[in-house]
Amino acid sequence: MATATAVKKFNYEARDASGKVRKDVMEAPSSQAVAARLRERGFTVLSVEDASGKGLQAEINIPGLGEKIGLKDIAIMSRQLATMIGAGLSLLRAMTILVDQTENKALQKVLGEVRTDVETGKAFSVALARHPQVFPPLMINMVKAGETGGFLDEVLVSVATNFEKEVALRGKVKSAMTYPTVVFFIAILATTAMLIFIVPVFAGVFEGLGGDLPAPTKFLMALSAGVKIGAIPFVIALVLFSMWWKRNKNRYEIREKVEPVYLKLPVFGILIRKIAIARFTRNFGAMIRSGVPILQALDIVGQASGNVVIERATKAIQDSVRRGESLAGPLSQHPVFPPMVVQMIAVGEDTGALDEMLDKVADFYDQEVESTTEQLTSLIEPLMIAVLGVIIGGMVIALYLPMFKVFDLIQ
Repeated sequence: MATATAVKKFNYEARDASGKVRKDVMEAPSSQAVAARLRERGFTVLSVEDASGKGLQAEINIPGLGEKIGLKDIAIMSRQLATMIGAGLSLLRAMTILVDQTENKALQKVLGEVRTDVETGKAFSVALARHPQVFPPLMINMVKAGETGGFLDEVLVSVATNFEKEVALRGKVKSAMTYPTVVFFIAILATTAMLIFIVPVFAGVFEGLGGDLPAPTKFLMALSAGVKIGAIPFVIALVLFSMWWKRNKNRYEIREKVEPVYLKLPVFGILIRKIAIARFTRNFGAMIRSGVPILQALDIVGQASGNVVIERATKAIQDSVRRGESLAGPLSQHPVFPPMVVQMIAVGEDTGALDEMLDKVADFYDQEVESTTEQLTSLIEPLMIAVLGVIIGGMVIALYLPMFKVFDLIQ
């Protein structure tokens, strides 16, 4: 009785010995049982999906609100897969276990499709490449090199380590910037609320009294009237711009104009440059160590650096390497790379330990990013509080300046 209760319906898609694709429903305790039965019949399994949740109980997926697949999910997946393959499990067996234990539903679905592709004879890197929106080109090319060289588990460990460091770097920057960002938005909300709700009350009082108001008070009244009129159009414009920016921010012509400006920002430009260099050197070192051809690696790490200035520099390096010249030479011609980076890469080329030098540079800049974010946080926090105090205090003073003349106005 207990066994009958545990049976579910599964929709399956399989290819028979003649190559014809068959679709049907089968009752079984699990998707693995369905796949096993189909293999016993000589079928090649393409997909198996749970059909018991259809109809009124079907899961509702709203576009944009479902689970997202982040870099952290890919890092965890790579680490688990490397551990299982290193322990002697076959890739297909490891993928089956991974699909069952992955908690992220979106990633679980993608991994199921990857497992199916591997099961039908496709290379693992080819199966990953069919999902470019999930698996970065960095990972796909490293996996391809690992398959060719027969050290897939080592490559997956390198991918996991690389992504884990990237996630940690992003986390440090986000945590450091959270407090200043919150204070900034509180300042905007407080100022807007005063201009819309409080200042008009005082404006009515001053108009009833008559007389000439001080210049700061007049400016505040005009600003309040402008905010009341333009607040809604401004919010609408901001939402539309956000939607446009989300859709177009990765276009090369947009990046070409915006990203060089990022590096020239007074305070944050240094931090952005250090993050880009850390990402570039870490990814480049990981790909060189995994056996990816250097020209192909340069093409990928340039795009993955997150800044078009470094992307241009990598293209110059590619041209140099094609001519049989060094890596360090073209780097010295691009100010975005500090002399220390250029010299360490030159030493790495001379000693044949380029990947180790790149890792050391990445570790150094990871620490630099952490130190810079801490310094920025300690600097920005008091500045934001001072700015907030000046704005609110200035508004209060502008509102109360006419009170000093109130008795004169009454007389």
